Amino acid sequence: MIPDHLKPFLQKINLPAPDSHKGQNGKLLIIGGSELFHAASKWSLDVASHFVDMVFYSSIPSNNQLIQEAKGNFWNGIVVPRKEVEHYIKEADCILIGPGMERSNETEQLTNELLEKYSEKKWVLDAGALQMVKPGLLKRHHIITPHLREMKIVENKLTDGQIIEAVVLLKGPVDSVRGDGVEIKIEGGNAGMTKGGTGDVLAGLVAALYCTNDALTACVVGSYINKKAGDKLFKKSGPNFNASDLAEAIPTVFWEEKSTI
Repeated sequence: MIPDHLKPFLQKINLPAPDSHKGQNGKLLIIGGSELFHAASKWSLDVASHFVDMVFYSSIPSNNQLIQEAKGNFWNGIVVPRKEVEHYIKEADCILIGPGMERSNETEQLTNELLEKYSEKKWVLDAGALQMVKPGLLKRHHIITPHLREMKIVENKLTDGQIIEAVVLLKGPVDSVRGDGVEIKIEGGNAGMTKGGTGDVLAGLVAALYCTNDALTACVVGSYINKKAGDKLFKKSGPNFNASDLAEAIPTVFWEEKSTI
């Protein structure tokens, strides 16, 4: 049963039109990964590729190679060298930055330079990029997806009078989406979702939905579907599922929930 306060968001979510053409249903750029974290950005990519027409993926060279090797199972995407990433920022409907990125000077420089230069674009900031961002660069049409500790890191960077203008999806046992002067609570989830990578799946889903929907709707529906998919997996195997299982379950759960509206 979909909670009443969430139904309007699921009703509002856009589906591809029957007469649409390739590229009209979302183009997402994912910038992520590092030498330390290989899988995180791939989980974001996996779930996003079910919801948009095209995913552009840019990581460090070793991760780009991993994605190239996996392309037997990933046809709806292009691997982008970092030196070419700005061309794809211009083409993308939304950019997700941060999954699998380390808290480093390189991450800080890349995140803030791109965010400042292309501030008019739809951005979703997660993980490493979120922790290294300058809060003053965040705009009302940007999304951040912190857990509580990451939220504290961002808030501690605020100077006198500064506020976080972005839409915030605060992750926890009960997710909280804040933006446009409202706060929406999303319950659900279970102990299986403490596994590494489930937040990367959520970030990929939210960014994919943001390509063709408003920020608040993308966050609320992304949070709800992510938790609902986790609960479905829990019924099947208890807490013994992982981020790959979650990414695989989400498209079916999304369609089941959307079809009931």
